[in-house]
Amino acid sequence: MDGRLDAPARTWLSEALAEASTAAPAEAAGERIPAGPLAAPAAWELRFASAGRHCGGEHADAVRVLLLRTARPGPDALTRLYRFGDAAERRAVLLALTFLLSGPEALPLVEDALRANDTRLVAAAVGPYGATHLDPHAWRHAVLKCLFTGVSLDAVAGLASRARGDTELARMLGDLAAERTAAGRPVPGDLHRVLALTVPPEDS
Repeated sequence: MDGRLDAPARTWLSEALAEASTAAPAEAAGERIPAGPLAAPAAWELRFASAGRHCGGEHADAVRVLLLRTARPGPDALTRLYRFGDAAERRAVLLALTFLLSGPEALPLVEDALRANDTRLVAAAVGPYGATHLDPHAWRHAVLKCLFTGVSLDAVAGLASRARGDTELARMLGDLAAERTAAGRPVPGDLHRVLALTVPPEDS
């Protein structure tokens, strides 16, 4: 980030990372932090919330993810940051999950984002963490959600490998295409791309 931030922002980030690094040992040890709104936020969490103001909106995602990777918050703290954050803060939490958790503890956050109509959250939810932990049924519906909301399927991590040979996904995509055509509505171009990926290896 040094090359992309001006001097005041670099100073702010250096201080923020120092504060985040002091939180890492407790989080790594599994210390539980209350998830309720009355819990006093740690200093680095306040920095997390104000990153856009100090580092510029275009760098906020990268700065927030860096703070999370330094602080190493556990599932409870991540849930708190997500639940009480704005859309930008929620997106950063979703983007950081793959670096912080190996298990499905944060899957409810991904599922919540997929219920939203904010395309930025949907795109973040279908990243590497979602690709790893969403079950087949939920993952197929996540792909359809992208098509419905106009999120590029380039955002879907592991799309080719998960779609390959998925006949149920092919059926769902075919139904969606038929419905759109019958209603005189355009079929998203991405639909044909993922439909081609569902062809079983022996038929390709």
